[in-house]
Amino acid sequence: MLTTAPIAPMLPVASLERARRFYEDQLGLLLVEELSGGDSLMFECGEGTLLGIYQRAAPNRADHTAAIWIVDDVQDTVRRLAGNGIRFEQYDLPGLHTDDLGIADLGNEWAAWFKDPDGNTLGIVQFV
Repeated sequence: MLTTAPIAPMLPVASLERARRFYEDQLGLLLVEELSGGDSLMFECGEGTLLGIYQRAAPNRADHTAAIWIVDDVQDTVRRLAGNGIRFEQYDLPGLHTDDLGIADLGNEWAAWFKDPDGNTLGIVQFV
């Protein structure tokens, strides 16, 4: 039933204007629609996919990856985003270690994570 329906993650943010600047200016996403009387914004991502953010009074408490972008070159993407002020997370855990750039070699994928201004964990992944 849902196998052909597009999906758009919706992330909570405490300050819609601050988050809008982050997603537009630092990540380079294009704002395509304002929803719910301006309390939600939809950004265009690759291949017709969307990412939404919505205003919420309570801060985000999630400690997991909320959304990922699948890229062709994770190293290049990390370097370009870092040049836009994105700080990548560093991990040194059993089974999860990142290099100096913040990239983890997970066997069949390379991945890196960063947070938006509201603490939503976002990732980029290259399948290898």
